[in-house]
Amino acid sequence: MPDGQVQFVDRDLARRLETAYAWRSVRYARTIDHLWREQKVAVEAVGGGYAVYTGPAFPVNRASGLGLNGPAGEDDLARIEEFYRSRCAAPRVDVCPVADASLVALLRERGYTVEGFMSVLWRPLALTPDEFAPVPGVSVTRAGREEAELWLRTVGEGFEGKEAPPETRSILAPNFYGERAEPFLAWIDGQPAGGGAFVSHEGVAELCSASTRPAFRRRGVQLALLRARLEEAARAGNDVAMAHTAPGSPSQRNVERAGFRLAYTRALLGLPR
Repeated sequence: MPDGQVQFVDRDLARRLETAYAWRSVRYARTIDHLWREQKVAVEAVGGGYAVYTGPAFPVNRASGLGLNGPAGEDDLARIEEFYRSRCAAPRVDVCPVADASLVALLRERGYTVEGFMSVLWRPLALTPDEFAPVPGVSVTRAGREEAELWLRTVGEGFEGKEAPPETRSILAPNFYGERAEPFLAWIDGQPAGGGAFVSHEGVAELCSASTRPAFRRRGVQLALLRARLEEAARAGNDVAMAHTAPGSPSQRNVERAGFRLAYTRALLGLPR
């Protein structure tokens, strides 16, 4: 957002961000189900949010979006726990700090513990010309369906630091093939240098899956991908952009340089077996 512009993150905005995050989990699961039926994916609406199971080979096995529209109930958590335990998975719940206080109280009573935190960053998509200016030497294009394997290899190599194994490419695949997913490739001297994507839900564009191949780092690839995705997200009718990073990480620094600000820190809770 422009320098000096500060916008308050109220409950309505937090609810929009968390709802978009929960729906991305649902769409991620549905895409896995479409690509690999043997994964036995499951999604259950509960407590105003969703419990999602994608199998042990995939990272989205947790409940999110709870307590945003009213108190959480013991029945909701009992259903979540049965949902995961029936699939031999530990119950995990993501908690937004503006969720109803009853959710945190119930989680504490039932023995949940904090497993980690995630920074949730946001910015409005009212862009000034300099915010989507091209980065010299880096071009960014939308990745077409015929470029799926190229995108998966490029982004996978960026995350792994070497050729990505099939498991990594499978984890990334829903962010290419998924409903409302928009993948991008960054190029330097005709070579794929990095990639990323965004996923839209009701005016919120969540940026995801951004990485740079080791040989092309420190050349503005991430900035170019950020600018291109923000411009395209705004053109698609979104008014808010969201990103998730590990707290205090280089990724958080990168998105803050692109005008994002911390909305809140999401707590990641789990119930020990």
